[in-house]
Amino acid sequence: MRRRTWISLAVALALVAALLTAVYLRKQAPPEVARLLPEADAIVYFNLRPLRSLTRFDQHPVAHDPDYQKFIDATGIEFERDLDQVAFAVQRMSDPDGPNGAVAYSEVFQGRFDGQRLTGYLAAQAPAPELYAGHEIYMLSHDGRTIRVVVLGYDLVAVSNTPTAQQIRSIIDRYQAAASPFTGDTLLTRYYSKVPLLSGAWGIGQIGPPTGPGLQFNVFGLPVSLPVDATFIGSVRYLGSIRLRLEEIAPTENAAKESAALVNLALGMMRSAQATIGSQDATATDWDSLMRSITVERKGKRAILQAAVPVRLVRSLLSAQKDAMPGPISPKNSPAPSAP
Repeated sequence: MRRRTWISLAVALALVAALLTAVYLRKQAPPEVARLLPEADAIVYFNLRPLRSLTRFDQHPVAHDPDYQKFIDATGIEFERDLDQVAFAVQRMSDPDGPNGAVAYSEVFQGRFDGQRLTGYLAAQAPAPELYAGHEIYMLSHDGRTIRVVVLGYDLVAVSNTPTAQQIRSIIDRYQAAASPFTGDTLLTRYYSKVPLLSGAWGIGQIGPPTGPGLQFNVFGLPVSLPVDATFIGSVRYLGSIRLRLEEIAPTENAAKESAALVNLALGMMRSAQATIGSQDATATDWDSLMRSITVERKGKRAILQAAVPVRLVRSLLSAQKDAMPGPISPKNSPAPSAP
């Protein structure tokens, strides 16, 4: 009797340990919207729920693009209010001067959607959808590109403007096999563990294939070169202030050292220019606080920039925004986020 009791207790403890381990691993896994993305050269993720609470950007009215307003009227979806999470995959095109441009994008949106109204809108725009794995892929045309849209579930929508249907089909395949918390593209599998915990926004990207002379650009008139096989991991999280972190994983320690030196040089010039202006308003004070918080360090092949962004500065920038806000699914608006 005593032996059976110990065996039962051991089994119960083992089950509890297995459950806790599964919960822990699930929390360490990338967000589902990022795991669903196809293979990419860069991935960008935003969790808009804490950002919305922190900055109250949804309470700052902006002028909507007319086509986006039509989308809102037809579907009841307003992305700045209803979107909770979004992940972008950036794919580099083999011919940057071709009809599809230099890059293509695939996105997965998670939020509060009226599926019936959204499906009705898409069916009106694209009455002959492609059926794949039990999902309807709606094809919208814009500027010579095809934008494919699929409603994955009651709170998930995927969009892609890649030249072929391969990427949107990959998203559907991963959605149907989403039980594993560790599925995802190569970048996500290799580098997500380096994204700081509790990051509300992050990006992982590679400049290019490990060949060629490097990426050239100017900073205050100075030529700057970054190795094409460098990987960048950027993140934003809130710890009293908005903490920004950008890490470059360079191919060599010398490359990381050169990157850190160039960034420090550029920061020195920016701080000098700001001191010359000498404005004392609240925005200038916040910019000064931001500039003084920036640090750059090198650890082996890694160059790391960190900064603390005042929340008031972010709010002032959002409130000053007067540009029209395009809609991600409107056929008149091709998805075009910035790569990290």
